[in-house]
Amino acid sequence: MINVAGLSKRYGTHLAVKDVNFNIEKGEVVGFLGPNGAGKSTIMNILTGYLSTTQGEVTIDGFNIVDYPEEAKRRIGYLPEIPPLYPDMKVREYLDFIYDLKKVKFPKKPHIDEILKLVKIDNVQNRLIKNLSKGYRQRVGFAGALIGNPDVLILDEPTVGLDPKQIIEIRNLIGRLGKNHTIILSSHILSEIQAVCKRVIIINRGEIIADDNSENLAQKLSDDSTLLARITGNETDMLSALKSIKNIKSVSSLGQMEIGSFDYIIEPEDGVDVRADIFDRVVSRGKKLLTLKDNKLSLEQIFLRLTEVENDKAKQLLKSDNGEITVVIEESEEE
Repeated sequence: MINVAGLSKRYGTHLAVKDVNFNIEKGEVVGFLGPNGAGKSTIMNILTGYLSTTQGEVTIDGFNIVDYPEEAKRRIGYLPEIPPLYPDMKVREYLDFIYDLKKVKFPKKPHIDEILKLVKIDNVQNRLIKNLSKGYRQRVGFAGALIGNPDVLILDEPTVGLDPKQIIEIRNLIGRLGKNHTIILSSHILSEIQAVCKRVIIINRGEIIADDNSENLAQKLSDDSTLLARITGNETDMLSALKSIKNIKSVSSLGQMEIGSFDYIIEPEDGVDVRADIFDRVVSRGKKLLTLKDNKLSLEQIFLRLTEVENDKAKQLLKSDNGEITVVIEESEEE
């Protein structure tokens, strides 16, 4: 659906984007991450046709964004971080205007009615945009991006200004839209990206430094396969019980973290899932398993690990035998 090949963008002597390549298939929901100034917004603006390229090409559903701009843009719905709204228009009036601007072929009233309900702004459709809260204005921008039912949605910080309840609603909406749309989602809320996106692309200093799902990245950046468990009961007895479980290499106690329970680091054999066995053993002893989680890196830790070091010195992008991108990190002396 989206193909980016050899993309570079230069502003004078500054190379903002350097030889970026990626493909996004139909129906993928991809998180687009990068620190401020990494070139993320530049790439997103090129994808939507707002900026030209210095080098390389972008195709949307087979249409080159430069050679066939109208065909390519018809397939894109774009929500920038600050939606370009007209504050003196009413909500429905604004969406009518966007409908006409996009030359949409669907019947106008039912199409706009559907979008108003989908984004949950039908109750404010006759109010002036300037009188709406920031959260509602963000929803109006989202509705504008959905006009014409585009195949591709590019969402830059779509939950900015929303309260926690609205964030969950928009997150669920993105999940539903992802079943029939290709979505690029940029957000500084990494837990949001991890919850919605199966794949993440991380940009740093104008280059792609990682392109994979967060679980694979965590495995590549850390070989820690241990589990952390919090279990009630006597420490010595539970250490003995856990060590006797098949396919567990080692168990160590971190001590008492709350009254009546202890934390344990459990190392299983490589590639073996021992969670159910741990649960069964704890229950068989009449105790309670309060917590059981892996020690893999979170998306936030992955992001920080990759972007806080110099690209040319601390990271290498290597192609493994199966074609996946492998990220190699040179550990600093402090680590």
